[in-house]
Amino acid sequence: MGWRVRELARGEEAAWDRFVRTHPRASPFHLIAWRRCLEETFGYTPLYLVAERSGEWGAVLPLFEFKGWLTGKVWISTPFAVYGGVLASEDGAAESMRGELTERARDAGVEYVDLRNGWDDQRLGFEPVRRYATFTLPLGGDPESLLAQLPRKTRNMVRKARKTPFTAQRGGWDADRFATLHGRTLRRLGTPSFPAGHFQRILAYFGADAELFELYSGDELAAASLSFVFGGSAHIYYAGAEPKFNRLAANYAMYCDHLLDAAARGLTCFDFGRAKYGAGTFEFKKHWGAEMRELPYEMLLVRRRTMPDLTPRNPRFSPAIETWKRLPFWLTRRLGPVLVRQFP
Repeated sequence: MGWRVRELARGEEAAWDRFVRTHPRASPFHLIAWRRCLEETFGYTPLYLVAERSGEWGAVLPLFEFKGWLTGKVWISTPFAVYGGVLASEDGAAESMRGELTERARDAGVEYVDLRNGWDDQRLGFEPVRRYATFTLPLGGDPESLLAQLPRKTRNMVRKARKTPFTAQRGGWDADRFATLHGRTLRRLGTPSFPAGHFQRILAYFGADAELFELYSGDELAAASLSFVFGGSAHIYYAGAEPKFNRLAANYAMYCDHLLDAAARGLTCFDFGRAKYGAGTFEFKKHWGAEMRELPYEMLLVRRRTMPDLTPRNPRFSPAIETWKRLPFWLTRRLGPVLVRQFP
């Protein structure tokens, strides 16, 4: 009997998460909690597929349908995530998923399917997208040994940061305060901001898998992050910092604190996350001595015949980005949640 691909049924969410949590290529963005966040915050339509044979699951694929001003109807695995794609425990199940996905996408008339794979063995054989790399740092040993392994320039910045009497706080729930700081950071980059509700839902639905971190200088918030802890790895996902604290290396203090905390918890890997080739974040993450791995994203082109590029480095968006940087902050906070939905 072959593998049958079907949609996830109501009441099977716990079974889905069990499959995800035992898969070596899984990420927090494969969990049902991420689906709840995206459904409720952005209104995307989930299409979660399961390859099943005789009651046994052999593969899962989280998908979301999105209808955008610039894209038309597309399927993404998964929106606002650096990792996604198929998780398969059997090669035959992955092949069946590939065939079913292709057929469903054509029948639905989507423009394309965007698969944000984290690893090469997740690839289904569609058009490769070579724009991004991810950076990970293995953890182990005592804290001083970990810091000693950092490149010299980064180590010097960390030393400078550790001399500043910052105060770190973990486990907070003030998503509004974080959204404000994060929104100011994105405005400086010319990027729309997220609604505070997105961060509130992440903290609520992920529970112990998500954590809010705040770094204070006196009574002022200098930097903050929202991180995931999943599968033995710590991953700073959303982060922001106030420029006035750059001279005190607040960003380095935050990342150093996360590194040492992850090692103290017995985690085996620190995930710096994705960066686009040539971007400033690429150089920042590279300078921590992390291992770089190209992300094997791929796209199934259906109605569309050319690869889309909705990244900030697309020259078409340059005028809008520069205009956004000059808008009043209060206006970007009003418009950001509306616009960010168009760039999942």
